[in-house]
Amino acid sequence: MTSERRSPSSAAKDPNDEGVRLQKVLSQAGVASRRAAEEMIVEGRIEVNGEVVMELGRRVDPETAVIHVDGSRVMTNTNLTHLLLNKPAGILCTMSDDKGRPCIGDYLRERQGKLFHVGRLDQDTEGLLLITNDGELANRLMHPSYKVRKTYMAEVLGPIPKDLGQRLREGVELEDGPVKVDRFKLVDQNQNRALVEIVLHEGRKRIVRRLLKHVGHPVQRLVRTRIGDVQLTTERQGAIRPLNGQEIASLYKIVDM
Repeated sequence: MTSERRSPSSAAKDPNDEGVRLQKVLSQAGVASRRAAEEMIVEGRIEVNGEVVMELGRRVDPETAVIHVDGSRVMTNTNLTHLLLNKPAGILCTMSDDKGRPCIGDYLRERQGKLFHVGRLDQDTEGLLLITNDGELANRLMHPSYKVRKTYMAEVLGPIPKDLGQRLREGVELEDGPVKVDRFKLVDQNQNRALVEIVLHEGRKRIVRRLLKHVGHPVQRLVRTRIGDVQLTTERQGAIRPLNGQEIASLYKIVDM
């Protein structure tokens, strides 16, 4: 009885023979040099798809592998987009508008692929809006179970009573249920105007405006300055910039991705 010889093409492929060496992927992602990345692998500091990898021969597909270094996500998929838009007042938070009104989609016309805005800002509210094509990330950032904190600067009618911060931290009752802030800070006050900073993880519609109106301090101007660890810096209104690696990693970390 003769045995059949299997051709190389019919033999089972070793997954280690495909993809790119892990240390090269880490180096190309800007984590470290290849030599330093090899040391990190041997030290057990690298996870690939939830598994600690300590062998230097490991190969991965950069477009599909989920890689963490010291617990922080490293972005190796070049097809993923993560942007910050400093939304001006008067712009609708939608990708298109059938009435031809200005919207955030006007700022993204030349960018390819389907993009999602993470949450909404009402037409009159300015500031930080995250844009991505990672639908799972967008959904988690908006889901109340992850309690992602958002920071707002609000110009309101004053004067501000000394106990307002405590009252908001303890919570007040709105028509659609109770709400409380994580932090409240009086930044500045001048005659009948005040500038306050509010941090909360609520995502209900117009929640900051409704909250401050309820306690007797209607909002005159509202700017979102921060989501998680991502914040506005010197971006002019209407400007878009890519998030850096540290910012991207922080967003994935707070939603356990």
